[in-house]
Amino acid sequence: MNKYIRLKEYKVLLYRLFLVFFFYFIARFLFFVLNNEFLNVGSTAEFFRIAYYGLTFDTSAIIYINSLFILLSLLPLCINTNKKYQKIVFYVYFIPNLIAYATNYIDIIYYRFIYNRTTMAVLGSLENESNKIKLLYRNLYDYWYVFLLFIVLSIIWVYLYKLVKVGKVTSINKTKYFIGSTVFFLLFATVSIGGIRGGFKHSTRPINMLDASRYVKKQEHTDLVLNTPFSIIRTIGQNKFKKVNFVTESIIKEKINPIKQYNSEKTLEKPNLVIFIIESYGREYIGAFNKNKGIKNYKSYTPFIDSLANHSLVFENSFANGRKSIHGMSSVLSGIPSFKTAFTSSPYVNQPIESIVSICNEMGYDTSFFHGAPNGSMGFLGYSNILGFNNYYGQKEYESKNKNADDFDGIWGIWDEPFLEYMEETISEKNSPFMATVFTVTSHTPFIIPDKYEGKFPEGDIQMHKCVGYTDFSIKKFFDEAKNKPWFKNTVFAFTADHVNQVHYKEYLKPINRFAVPIMFYYPGDDIELLKGERTDIAQQIDIYPTLVDIIGYKKPFRSWGRSLLNDSISVPYAINGTGKLYQILQGNYICIFDGQNAIGFYDINDKQLNTNLIDHRNKEMDEIEEKCKAFVQDYMNRIIDGGLTSKVKK
Repeated sequence: MNKYIRLKEYKVLLYRLFLVFFFYFIARFLFFVLNNEFLNVGSTAEFFRIAYYGLTFDTSAIIYINSLFILLSLLPLCINTNKKYQKIVFYVYFIPNLIAYATNYIDIIYYRFIYNRTTMAVLGSLENESNKIKLLYRNLYDYWYVFLLFIVLSIIWVYLYKLVKVGKVTSINKTKYFIGSTVFFLLFATVSIGGIRGGFKHSTRPINMLDASRYVKKQEHTDLVLNTPFSIIRTIGQNKFKKVNFVTESIIKEKINPIKQYNSEKTLEKPNLVIFIIESYGREYIGAFNKNKGIKNYKSYTPFIDSLANHSLVFENSFANGRKSIHGMSSVLSGIPSFKTAFTSSPYVNQPIESIVSICNEMGYDTSFFHGAPNGSMGFLGYSNILGFNNYYGQKEYESKNKNADDFDGIWGIWDEPFLEYMEETISEKNSPFMATVFTVTSHTPFIIPDKYEGKFPEGDIQMHKCVGYTDFSIKKFFDEAKNKPWFKNTVFAFTADHVNQVHYKEYLKPINRFAVPIMFYYPGDDIELLKGERTDIAQQIDIYPTLVDIIGYKKPFRSWGRSLLNDSISVPYAINGTGKLYQILQGNYICIFDGQNAIGFYDINDKQLNTNLIDHRNKEMDEIEEKCKAFVQDYMNRIIDGGLTSKVKK
């Protein structure tokens, strides 16, 4: 009987698939243990509950990855128990499984930087990096224990696989063999289809990353429900930009008002603009943004920026619109946030885009972008060309000035101090008015600073703190030189960060505060009191572009989803960003979680941990915020797809 319906083979097949599930569970457990400060899982029992729901997503990923292995194990070839055939099956099993399994361990490391499972969008952002090998070696050094865990567990997996073998069958009744094989093949095929889709109900569509939110109360738990192979598979070839129709154009104009026009009297006469986008510089590190947060034993690591803040306009409740560096560039300079997929990685990026760059160009400014990494890194060179910068200054241009080879940090680019010195020298040779944007490099993993400064800056409580101190010092050196130049007094300086990085204080572990970046404006002259003081209203990166447009006195209509932080008395302060699966919008008294179709959660504006969902107690303000979410998503999607990223009438 055994040789006719191949029971032994099927038992071995199920055993081998069970091993995949078992090791996925181990990976999930390690992900939980090594990232729980970000995941906020309250107990072991809660972890097992989440892991149980994760089985649905594990099943889908495992069947996808093992489809060829399952097929080879089920096909009635009469040689399935042959030793050579089983050797082929062994490699077909382990090559894709270990590659996929490795991505779970990559996310054990990477999650603390992006707070999201890796997707194809994340992998796509690496295309422009020329230092992939160096980054790999550095991560192997810094996180050796994670790689060791992967290797040890992989060896154990191979050992357990080999413990149970398929016994060779030499004599078979081919009729019964093929009939039995066909029945079991159809059974496995049916189960596999249901496993991939996530169920057998007629109404069930194939599950995706968003479905993980159905099983959790805290949105960060979705990343524990998910596994990385599933997140990558489900985002292959996925265009997240789709036109929607939720509200009327009049509602969009009322709630979003995407075409702005400012006629402010309190502006400056074509001031120079210098925009600092500081790598990974979360609000947490800067004392000026934490004076009123009530954080026990708080320490600042930015003495210079804190001193500059005393003479600046500071927004204490400011947020990033994205999670990655390229998200920051598009948000700050062109007011275009990124959610599930980076706008800059979409098929729609090559179109006319109104931005602070295009408007400065129109007003006769010299426009420059500075980034000390290899030219093309992060996709900055390509996007700067799309925006229309007159000049791009990267590592190539820096080295062409015969600068010291020791100025290269060995991984990312030029150390911040010498590169900011180079930037100051370069813009000092330009005629006013000019607009210069710099994207710094050093305050980032692997958290190193020049050897000559070891011990100079406080080590602090996390690796990032000494890098924060070094970059603050580098900015101070820039200002020490710049303040003596004739262009300095009539220059507006804007400061922000692309995203956050390592976190020490629990306040900034809260899901909403994982987007907490600084926004600050400094003007050394005395002509505009509006650029002084502290503000507590909500601000976001996409507000920087319209604010600068307002400051330089541009009177024409322009496209912006943000608002001027100075003279816009019409637009309601708000901030919008996304987890990669859901939208988050902060406005008024509430935080709204929006799934792309409907609001699925409302939280008090001070409930940054998202502990208490108030959706069962909806009120008029909540309804208005949900309508704003719909209006924003509709205008965002439709403008990007229709080529409407200027103030001209959409196609």
